[in-house]
Amino acid sequence: MSDVGSDEFEDELSKLGEYEGQRNDAGERHGVGKAILPNGDNYQGHYEFGKRCGEGTYRFNKGARYVGDYEKNLRHGEGTFYYPDGSKYEGSWVESMRQGHGIYTYANGDTYDGEWLSDMRHGQGIYHYKETGSKYRGSWVNGKMESAGEYLHSNHRYEGNFANNNPYGPGKYVFDIGCEQHGEFHQTEQGQDQSEGEWGELVPPSILKWVATGITKETAGDRDTAWQEGGEEI
Repeated sequence: MSDVGSDEFEDELSKLGEYEGQRNDAGERHGVGKAILPNGDNYQGHYEFGKRCGEGTYRFNKGARYVGDYEKNLRHGEGTFYYPDGSKYEGSWVESMRQGHGIYTYANGDTYDGEWLSDMRHGQGIYHYKETGSKYRGSWVNGKMESAGEYLHSNHRYEGNFANNNPYGPGKYVFDIGCEQHGEFHQTEQGQDQSEGEWGELVPPSILKWVATGITKETAGDRDTAWQEGGEEI
């Protein structure tokens, strides 16, 4: 999810390279213009007082492209970033970071539609897995599934709390046939070896265990009429 380069040039560097376009009385880039930077990047769009400001298109020499709003040389407002691997982000930016609401389409076809903070999934959002068709809908904290959420599958869903991208604690499976299985997820670390997480951090391996405590079904007069109890582990 790297932006594959940086379009955040200092004032002196941004004056280098070639420029064609409008200027103000002070000689600053002001209005509509096109710039080719020394590193091969190029920008075409609006300037104010020597800085990219307003709508514009920035093309990186490594193949990435940003189309959208700028403020004081920073991506700020609404815009779309196209990445060389085929992924893209469409949505809100604050000081060149994904922040607010946005949709990220990943190279494998997965999508995330929801809230962002400082380039990370944060707040409420839906992650759709293209290969399986399943979805996670719920809360995110610093890029990970946290707190209340649900996994949606073709014929059932899981509702409960999540911690560190995994279901944790009490929850329930709700099946389309009209029954619910209640229980609790336990997460335990296993062994000493560590693996690399989604963002490159080292995390210890863990095992999830679902402990069922009962099954209920919905009826016209009683949503949670118990018809089986037990403590079976599955």
